[in-house]
Formats: sequence, structure tokens, C-alpha cells
Amino acid sequence: MMLGNKLLVTVLPAVDLKRAKDFYTNKIGLKVSKESSEGILLQGPGGKSNLYLYEHGPTKADHTVAAFVVDDLEKEVQKLKDKGVKFEEYDTPQLKTVNSIATREYGKSAWFKDTEGNIISISNINI
Repeated sequence: MMLGNKLLVTVLPAVDLKRAKDFYTNKIGLKVSKESSEGILLQGPGGKSNLYLYEHGPTKADHTVAAFVVDDLEKEVQKLKDKGVKFEEYDTPQLKTVNSIATREYGKSAWFKDTEGNIISISNINI
């Protein structure tokens, strides 16, 4: 059986499920779809994307683990900043942010860490 027509779900570790749930529902705006002692399934708009959080030790990832694609990146960054989300700032030969946003060959991106240390991107790049 091929998986090409099946739903793909991002799965992220959370040291503190309650804290992560609060972040993703109150700051990011996702809705709880299912919740159990094992984890929390959050649903994005229209049921087209899902995020599953499960209790685990701290993330070991030092790279982007999930991305949101938006139309107006500057507006979304400001909305999230207004809710207390802190964005990463980069100044390397490969990546430089100005006011939290990097302009890249195919569009613009910004990155923040969730409460559990996972690096999340928002971008106007059509991935």
C-alpha cells in the first residue's frame, strides 16, 4: 500500500504536555482534536494538518522540525510576537534575519522555539 494519499502528521516531543498544549492552543491557535494520557492531537485549519505532541525528554533536534506556510509573513510574525512568542535571530554567512525574518531565494522565513525547544518555522515559501 502506498502512503502518498494518506494524512501526514508532524510528531513532536514535549517535556511538559500541559505547557505545550497551552502554547499551541493559546499562542499558535491550533485546536485539540484528541487527548489522552499518551499525547495530544492538535488540528490546524480545515483538518489539512495535524500536530501530535507526546511526553518525552527534551528534543535533541537543532534544526527546523515543523513549518507553517502563511500568506503575510510580517503580519503573522507580529501577531505571534504580540502573544509573547520569541523569534530566533540569525547572522551567519548562510542565513541572516532582519526583524526576525530571513529573505531567501524562494521567499521569506522566520523561526521560533516552542516551549519544549522544538524549532518551528513560518514562511511564505510554498513548500
